[in-house]
Amino acid sequence: MGLFSGLEEIGMGGLTNVKVFEDEKAKLAAAQKKRKEPVELKEVDFIFDKTYKCPVCDKEFKARTVRTGKVKLVGSDSDLRPKYQFDTLKYDAVTCPNCGYSVLTRYFNINPTSGQMKLIRDNVCKAFRGIKEPGEIMTYDDALTRHKLALLCSIVKRGKASEKAYTCLKMGWLLRGKSETLPKDTPNREAVIKGLQEAENEALVNAYEGFTEAFSKENFPMCGMDETTVTYLTAELARKIGKYDDALRLCARVITAKNVNDRIKEKARDMKDLIYEATGKKES
Repeated sequence: MGLFSGLEEIGMGGLTNVKVFEDEKAKLAAAQKKRKEPVELKEVDFIFDKTYKCPVCDKEFKARTVRTGKVKLVGSDSDLRPKYQFDTLKYDAVTCPNCGYSVLTRYFNINPTSGQMKLIRDNVCKAFRGIKEPGEIMTYDDALTRHKLALLCSIVKRGKASEKAYTCLKMGWLLRGKSETLPKDTPNREAVIKGLQEAENEALVNAYEGFTEAFSKENFPMCGMDETTVTYLTAELARKIGKYDDALRLCARVITAKNVNDRIKEKARDMKDLIYEATGKKES
């Protein structure tokens, strides 16, 4: 005999095994376990379509953008390339799909002068045939096309050396990211990686030359960086492209500078050690 015995005679036989009181402890434990289980977020979860208004053709358009403050920094390379949960650098260039005007997001709100807009319209917009829209996320090829257009626009409009250098730097970082994430089953993978590394080196050479020129022509902060940071970055670019004497000279400026945090001085000392190791030189 049970609490519900006899109810099967009136059709309730399927419900006679229910509990009067649920196990609250078990429910609580299950709820807590669910809360502790990490939610795996994907790149698409950090992306949204932001509306821009092109200063050249005056038309509105949307571009994939990273949600500010949502992505965690997990590390950085010696040349200050930031590493997040996914490569946010892919979203650093904005391209107007109507006229082709492209620029790094850092510079989008700095409108070109009337003279610069004429140069862009005459040399970029008239030749522009459209650009493929990315999928839910930006691929490295999507990103590189937009960064190349941004560099082209900065050259055409006769932009500052620092803007061209910074765009080249971002292109170098993207090429490195593509190389690092190239699928194992890529045909002729080693040759493809070698090509990407050569292209990265070319981009870094141009970044180095641009920052070197900017030192003598522009004021700080530059590309959002103070003088010491740009000096360190230029030194590391010099080291990467084999200009060791220039790298050592710039390193010394960082190490002997006043009011500089210990972290960047330590990075400069590490760089100096790498140069001595690569060249067989000894510190004088």
